[in-house]
Amino acid sequence: MDQARSTISKIFNGEPHSYTRFNLTQNMEGDNSQVEMKLSSDIDEEVGENGVGDNRNHNSNRKPYVAQKLGRTPKNLCFMAAATLLIFIIGYLLGYLVHRKKDLAPTCAASVVRLDEEVAHETGAASLMDWDDVKKLLSHKVTAANFEPVFREFSSANHRAGSPEDDALGNKVIQKFKEYGMKTWTDEHFVKVQDRPTSGSNRVVFKNGNAMHPEGFLSYSATGQVTGAALYAYYGQESDLSLLQDRSINMTGRVMLVRAGRISLAEKVANAAKMGASAVLIYPDATDYMNLDSIQLFGHVHMGSGDPYTPGFPSFNHTQFPPVQSSGLPKILAQTITTNMAASILKQLGGQDGPTGWGVLNKLGEESDQITVEVNNILTEKKINNVFGVIKGFVDADRYVVIGAQRDAWGPGFAASTVGTSVLVELARSISDMVKNDGFKPRRSIVFASWSAGEYGSVGATEWLEGYVSSLSMKAFSYINLDGVVTGQKGFKVAASPLMHSLIESTLNEVNSPNNAGTLFSRFAKGNFESEVLVPLKLDNAAYPFLTFSGIPSVSFGFTSDKSPSQFYTFFGTELDTWDKLNLATGNQVSQLAEIATRFAGHMALRLVHDHLLRMDVMKYDKIIRTRVAQINGKVKAVQRLQPKRLPKDLTMQWLMSASGSYSRASRNLATDIQNSDLEDIEMCRIINDRIMAVERNFLSPFVSPRENPFRHILLGSGSHSLEALSVHLDALRTDNPEADANLFRNQFALATWTIQGCANSLAGDVWSLDNEI
Repeated sequence: MDQARSTISKIFNGEPHSYTRFNLTQNMEGDNSQVEMKLSSDIDEEVGENGVGDNRNHNSNRKPYVAQKLGRTPKNLCFMAAATLLIFIIGYLLGYLVHRKKDLAPTCAASVVRLDEEVAHETGAASLMDWDDVKKLLSHKVTAANFEPVFREFSSANHRAGSPEDDALGNKVIQKFKEYGMKTWTDEHFVKVQDRPTSGSNRVVFKNGNAMHPEGFLSYSATGQVTGAALYAYYGQESDLSLLQDRSINMTGRVMLVRAGRISLAEKVANAAKMGASAVLIYPDATDYMNLDSIQLFGHVHMGSGDPYTPGFPSFNHTQFPPVQSSGLPKILAQTITTNMAASILKQLGGQDGPTGWGVLNKLGEESDQITVEVNNILTEKKINNVFGVIKGFVDADRYVVIGAQRDAWGPGFAASTVGTSVLVELARSISDMVKNDGFKPRRSIVFASWSAGEYGSVGATEWLEGYVSSLSMKAFSYINLDGVVTGQKGFKVAASPLMHSLIESTLNEVNSPNNAGTLFSRFAKGNFESEVLVPLKLDNAAYPFLTFSGIPSVSFGFTSDKSPSQFYTFFGTELDTWDKLNLATGNQVSQLAEIATRFAGHMALRLVHDHLLRMDVMKYDKIIRTRVAQINGKVKAVQRLQPKRLPKDLTMQWLMSASGSYSRASRNLATDIQNSDLEDIEMCRIINDRIMAVERNFLSPFVSPRENPFRHILLGSGSHSLEALSVHLDALRTDNPEADANLFRNQFALATWTIQGCANSLAGDVWSLDNEI
């Protein structure tokens, strides 16, 4: 052993002529038949001992050495054992280091997570909790019994935007978030809103009678005084006004009386303005608002969202923008009146009978039915605060779903704001508890937001979007709106981006309906999800700017008063929106319905932050694009046949169809990539999710100004850039409308084509994967 130690010492100390020779000979069967090793210092000894020669310096002249088989002497065996042990130790160390690095490599299924006292620090991927376990945890955390004390805590008789009561509620929300261990922050804006006059009033006078002084008002109305002939226009929808046009009724300068409901107040005023009306009076009709003869209505008539005096940019303090106004501000007067006030006018109208179904008081009015309308609203600046809390993800913490609810209201606003705020806080508590105490580790982050100035047109939410549009469009992958989640019990409606339809359908099948009467799907969808549950996302919904302005897939949902969209909760926009009124509308089931709404929102949010890949179906848009392109194709051919001078034959549909085909192929290829990808690879997961997130954003037209056309989504937005506008323009060309412009249409047509192709290119992924034939 001493000699072995001496030999090994020589090897590592670099003694001259101390080197090791190996001879590995393999037989034809692949077996190692001979493994020989000689240490150079012993070779000379062996040569001498066996009498091969006495010349110890023969090494300088000998041919390359060919090892002879070692004698099995104790000394040689000792040398071999020592060398073998040395090689084994070195190999073991190298193997350990290689496998250790492999174990530490990030994967989507295994993790090495270190949690300190404040922030979770992720060194690998979050350990994946089974989805069934996640659902069970949420169901245990969210119960109806929890809601009544929360309702009481967040109820307020008056909490208009920017008021001390609104700020107090915001402080309560942020305090709750802090109690749950969430990181919190606030977002301050200085916005301009229009309120009713502090001295004096708005007034309405019919035929020199007594002046009526309604207490309700419509923010952002034009101000001043006008007099014109009354004209009854039903609900003020475009279809209603078309019926009046068909009767050759002159609407220029008229004061229109329209019912509240079916479309937003802003749309009613915008439709009337298009027809040349001078003012609009909106009232709650007795057929929709039973036993509410004196109810006062409040609302806004900005055909848009956010602060209309800072369109396209945020209302931060001291921003030196030149004076500018939103194109959605009306240029005519608008005012609400009570049911009794409207009845006193309608029963005195003369003129033609109204169309069948327009009501018992069916006269439309004539030139002698003069009405004077005076609006004296005042423009004021208010400081509002949005409140936020975040539960950080463990893998992609910089990617997040946003869950938000409006906090302000015209009066008590129980259905308008209290329920949504309570659901927001309870959901934050439940998920925070799952993370802290039950081992749930969301892959991505969840941001909880409490908005102010929602009653003035989603002002708080839109200003936040405008302030951080660049970062939000890249990192916020979904928005879940909690406004109005409980307004009844007979129906359940969802408005959402098509990307989220599959997620919504699966969630309906996982969440039980009230009283455990089957799932939400079995009770409300009845086998036809799209026709029974889905409704269009409208301009007055807080989720609309997230989707059409920022390109963030969004969803809004709620229990409704009836399965028909025409039936609605009549206390929205009034000072009678109380807990008692909502209990009447829901059969005293407010807490139970709030529990189900919380689970529905929670299931969607948790699914989006739990799975390796975002639960969004990019192929849903394929059908929509193909349908729109087919409609445009048919109309183009009709115009070229009927009005060849307006639209020459050289306008071809080839490139629009090609762009549609490119999107279709790109969406199918992504589905294939998902099938073939390794979901254990974090980087691969992130790349695929980035491609999915880019879809909605790339449907925003890059060719129009966000200030002039804020809702730039070509499929779901509004403006001349949208495919809907192309279709309407073709109708005008077909009828040879003098306002139709063929050159303008060709320009819009080309830009829409390239917007679709650009979305397909982004969805395809790498630049060498593009399918660009245009």
